Amino acid sequence: MSQEKERKDIKKIISVSAVTLVLILLLFYMQGSFVSKTPPGTSSLVAETGQPAGNTAVVTEKLVGDMLAWPGTVKSRTVAGIAPRLTARIIEIRVNAGDTVKKGDVIARLDERDLKAQEKAALAALAGANAQAVRATADEKRIGGLYEKEAATREHFDAVVAQAKEARARVNQAGGVVNEIKTRLADTVLLAPFDGTVVKRLKQPGDMGLPGVPVVTMQVPHGLRLEVEVPAACAGAFGIGMAVTVRIDTLNQTFSAPIDEIIPEIDAQTHSQLIKIALPAIEGLKPGFFGWLEQACDQHIALLIPVKAVKHLGQLEVVRVLSNGQQSIRHVRTGKTFGDQIEIVSGLRAGEVVVIDPWQAR
Repeated sequence: MSQEKERKDIKKIISVSAVTLVLILLLFYMQGSFVSKTPPGTSSLVAETGQPAGNTAVVTEKLVGDMLAWPGTVKSRTVAGIAPRLTARIIEIRVNAGDTVKKGDVIARLDERDLKAQEKAALAALAGANAQAVRATADEKRIGGLYEKEAATREHFDAVVAQAKEARARVNQAGGVVNEIKTRLADTVLLAPFDGTVVKRLKQPGDMGLPGVPVVTMQVPHGLRLEVEVPAACAGAFGIGMAVTVRIDTLNQTFSAPIDEIIPEIDAQTHSQLIKIALPAIEGLKPGFFGWLEQACDQHIALLIPVKAVKHLGQLEVVRVLSNGQQSIRHVRTGKTFGDQIEIVSGLRAGEVVVIDPWQAR
């Protein structure tokens, strides 16, 4: 009975040992322990003779631009602050940020009570001046008739004429005061100067409205520009009308657009210049979006090969090099892409020949 138990225990131990050995061998195999390895650099992994599968290209040196990107904000070309022309308390604001308004829509109203009182007094003064002018004109006409009949003296006639002129002048003066007050009354109503959207509401009812201090700001939703602060060291490379690359991440779009304006002043704190780029009409593009200006600021000599010549094996980048009729796989490190070319930072030398896209043929 005990011998049978011992045989069963031995079988279990052998089974467990066999499974463990298989797992260990599988682990070593997955790590490549049974396959010869080639270290990074220029040593060959596979040598072949004859014509390579695919076309070839020579590793070339070329002067390329160092591409940089600067952030900016999409803004409307037309932005206006809606501000009072007189000092008065704000009694009503009809819009909020984001509202769409039409030209002539009422934005806000100011307290007009003082001006209404002034208008009433000015109208009364105008009425009195008109009454005096009517009487003075009648006296002028009557005395003029008597003077023609030699029934009134020249001195009397001249005095009446002067009084009539003075009365008419007072009418004109009183009328001017009334017109001025009416204009100021019209200024108590703030109107939208164009079709657009409200960007910000800067005041609240009850606040004091002051000349030149905006109650709200408005903008036109079309005619957009990307405004970017570019370091002064790079800004000199830009010019009006120059086409630059713009990237709008929110819309996942990259496109070319011309520079519309360059502010000549350099910011003393940031040492940068403001560059404004005219954006095309793109569906979904709105003021406030974040964007990038991409442009080369400096240059350097780069080794370039076609992008298709590079194969990615996990985290490794390799190319197939052709030398003396033999091909070898070479580990490389790449940099930036320039169209269909890619920069080789290390692993190749100028003049070497690489095979383009041979991987499907193998």
